Amino acid sequence: MAVDNRQADASEESLHRIFTVPEAPDSTLGRIEKEISENLNAFLQTHIAAREKPLAEIEKDFLSADIPENPAFVSEHTHFLLDKLVAQSVHTSAPSFIGHMTSALPYFLMPLSKIMIGLNQNLVKIETSKAFTPLERQVLGMLHNLIFNEEEVFYQQWMHSANHSLGAFCSGGTVANITALWVARNNVLKPDGKFRGVAQEGLYRAMKHYGYDDLAILVSERGHYSLKKAADVLGIGRENVISVKTDDNNRICLDELNKTLASLKARNIKPFAIVGVAGTTETGNIDPLDQLADIAQEHGCHFHVDAAWGGATLMSNRYRSLLKGVERADSVTIDAHKQLYVPMGAGMVIFKNPALMTAIEHHAEYILRKGSKDLGSHTLEGSRSGMAMLLFASMNIISRPGYELLINNSIEKAKYFAQLINSHPDFELISEPELCLLTYRYVPEATQRALKIATPAQRERLLDALNDLTKFIQKRQRESGKSFVSRTRITPDKWDRKITTVLRVVLANPLTTDKILQDVLCEQKALAPQSEVSYPEIISLTEKILSER
Repeated sequence: MAVDNRQADASEESLHRIFTVPEAPDSTLGRIEKEISENLNAFLQTHIAAREKPLAEIEKDFLSADIPENPAFVSEHTHFLLDKLVAQSVHTSAPSFIGHMTSALPYFLMPLSKIMIGLNQNLVKIETSKAFTPLERQVLGMLHNLIFNEEEVFYQQWMHSANHSLGAFCSGGTVANITALWVARNNVLKPDGKFRGVAQEGLYRAMKHYGYDDLAILVSERGHYSLKKAADVLGIGRENVISVKTDDNNRICLDELNKTLASLKARNIKPFAIVGVAGTTETGNIDPLDQLADIAQEHGCHFHVDAAWGGATLMSNRYRSLLKGVERADSVTIDAHKQLYVPMGAGMVIFKNPALMTAIEHHAEYILRKGSKDLGSHTLEGSRSGMAMLLFASMNIISRPGYELLINNSIEKAKYFAQLINSHPDFELISEPELCLLTYRYVPEATQRALKIATPAQRERLLDALNDLTKFIQKRQRESGKSFVSRTRITPDKWDRKITTVLRVVLANPLTTDKILQDVLCEQKALAPQSEVSYPEIISLTEKILSER
């Protein structure tokens, strides 16, 4: 075989070539595109949850910090990516990958994404996005309509208004939550007389003008960590995200919330935002949104609903009542890359009042001029891609009834899995599913009996050993590459609010079958005895407790 001794160079001719649209169907780039598509298809069809190669071995392929002096041929580098990157990636679309929010994607998004990448529009400015701008505004309007259900005349008036915005498209729920609380802070510390507002004069002068000793955000102890990021960024301080106790269903305790509000008032601390969670990250539970709206209104707080997880449930006529009260929110976060089934990087914050976002409006002479329809004037992020196009396409191709089928299927699949766990003598369901999330763990049937009669000290030892065993099972199952569930730590009332390590599943993939769920439990039960430390300790202590009684 002849050896290819060609050497790529960084000449003007070669650079011109890689920036030029290939004309011939059998061009090098055309062949590479075909090879990538075939390779990805093979990966999606044949691999399971993850490859077995250790991360330390993968890191060896990405050790050099030097920018290459000699260019590589596109074909050569493509093979590197296929061998070292694609082959060692996590197959998040696998039906047995049920541990995280990333799920199977509609296959039509792969070819449609070429439109977004090929056009390379920048949504910060209408001069760099043109038709993508009204498209994104329409997407925000569609989600606003899903949540708040205003009359058609409302959307005709506000959806494309240059001086207003129904929301912001973001890279994810974190930026969406930050944006919501940014708007809330700026509105509570708005211009007043000679005071030009916190956005102009800063937090110190704002607090001095309004006479507050501090500001606070209230949310249940199941609130997402992004809220503390928001408090950090906004200068409020992480300590002033006040976590309110949850009940045994992981929902905020309203009595505790009212007590906390009274305490803050007594200390001259202004609670400017109450956050309701519509789908907690750990367990998928939903706060009592209607009652939270009443409390927020009574105390003059911005009411924000973090529905990053649960927002898509509004697509289902059967289950949208789970989010009753969300329509009373001032702002709502939804992640499209969860159960709206678009690629990562698609979050949104939607505001009920189109004028609210003027509190964070920014302008510049060369860009974002006053009176323009530039989306960047109301967003935390500047330059952004046209991700809204993929959500727009999905909502048109799948349609609301199609999404309803997906949502209904995922919730009912979670109910089935909960029943499967409850009927298995060696598993314990920790949190009943409301949405498509639930938590559970492996506990031998004899150990469950032992826990009921154990002394406090014995129970503590057993629960600690069970935490270790849960970690072992989750890690070993992930390494086996057959299936994947995640794990988290919660504080169930059943175990006196002791920190408990649990297995966590997200049943959003429509391709996940009942058989797969049955196999997941079978594999976990088979893995447990392989633990050389925690499992023998659990069995020994269980036998001791049962024999003593």
